[in-house]
Amino acid sequence: MVSNQMSCQSKAATKAQKTFRKPLLLPMGPPDVVPSDHQEFDFSDVFGPAPTPTSIQVNAVTYETAVPASAANDKVYSDPMVILARSHSLVGPTARVSPSSQLSKLMLHETESSLELIECSSGVVGEEQEKEDGYNAEDVISERDETVVGLKDFDVLKVVGQGAFGKVFQVMKKDTSEIYAMKVMRKDRIMEKNHAEYMKAERDILTQVEHPFVVQLRYSFQTKYRLYLVLDFVNGGHLFFQLYHHGLFREDLARIYAAEIVSAVSHLHANGIMHRDLKPENIILDADGHAMLTDFGLAKQFDENMRSNSMCGTIEYMAPEIVLGKGHDKAADWWSVGVLLFEMLTGKPPFIGGNREKIQQKIVKDKMKLPAYLSSEAHSLLKGLLQKEASKRLGSGPGGSNEIRNHKWFKSINWRKLDAREILPSFRPNVAGKNCIANFEERWTSMSLLDSPVASPAGECSFTGFSYVRPAPFLQKPSPLN
Repeated sequence: MVSNQMSCQSKAATKAQKTFRKPLLLPMGPPDVVPSDHQEFDFSDVFGPAPTPTSIQVNAVTYETAVPASAANDKVYSDPMVILARSHSLVGPTARVSPSSQLSKLMLHETESSLELIECSSGVVGEEQEKEDGYNAEDVISERDETVVGLKDFDVLKVVGQGAFGKVFQVMKKDTSEIYAMKVMRKDRIMEKNHAEYMKAERDILTQVEHPFVVQLRYSFQTKYRLYLVLDFVNGGHLFFQLYHHGLFREDLARIYAAEIVSAVSHLHANGIMHRDLKPENIILDADGHAMLTDFGLAKQFDENMRSNSMCGTIEYMAPEIVLGKGHDKAADWWSVGVLLFEMLTGKPPFIGGNREKIQQKIVKDKMKLPAYLSSEAHSLLKGLLQKEASKRLGSGPGGSNEIRNHKWFKSINWRKLDAREILPSFRPNVAGKNCIANFEERWTSMSLLDSPVASPAGECSFTGFSYVRPAPFLQKPSPLN
């Protein structure tokens, strides 16, 4: 069960005191290649993917309230376990630093082949310092009618994640001392994998979405070799991080998380957006314990008469219609929500074991086994969400997401108060300030702050209009998705 035993004390403070020699350039090796008919990418890079499982023991959790095996044919009574092995997202053919601190700061500067970190003194860096540090304004691709925000506006603090296309940094904006997550994506890798349209879609969707349980994009810009997304820094740890370290969630806690996820997904669907990669790694907890949806790398805009034929998502969370290649719509997201809920309540997805093909067969053919310790209302909701026939799935009928909101398992949820963030989860992550990184995996936060050498992007590489600055609240126009 969830416990609040995490601490953000000496590690971050100690590491923040380290100084770096100038210049600092340690290129990393090439990424691993996954031999497969499909391409696997870890899109859960905004706040770090799942931890390495080899050094952790699986803890079984026992329950005293099991009922006889004859109670129901679809119930099982073995002790729940926490699943450790994780798949990556798949696409088929189609440190605490005080603003007043006098510590040296590290600035990201892009050179012809790599992303360098330059040590500079605290305060504003003038033109002469920029020239000395090797910052070349010509490397920044200017876009007319866009407010200029670029690498020179941020100090880098820590690595907090790494994905298929680059790293994610904890950064501080110089003029405001605000902390953000900077997602850095290499253009050469994007073009190599033919993912330019996915990256454009992610940026476009994030500029339109504004919801209390969706991580907000604040800035986006590009240089000759990379794309940059600057998002809110949410530091309570992703949902899998908490599941992995603490075990199962009680139904009352899972109910609030599930309701917040349902609220966010409903908002997306109501405005023609499918997320298509819902999983615990893409659900982040903020400092108050609220669930925040992130990573729109596979999201797609749609209309009600459209079906997508892409083979995309993460295997354990894929709906049967995606596995079968029959075309899918927003109902596929509700299946993934069902898998998320199942995992929160039991510690593992409903269909696991074996290689990719075996998991896909189980998703299509096997009957879901419901643990007896769950309430009858939870059983009912899981059966509705994990209905293999998409047209019969809860949320796919004439009532849409209201079919889920009105389900008896959510009877205690006041949806108006929920969307106002007035319902607080019983678990609150131990977050020691907005700069705290204790809820990120140490294998990321201890990583070198330098990015890999970059080759010139091959082929057509147009990201016109990529730059963005989110307007201040009093200047912001009504969201097109409201």
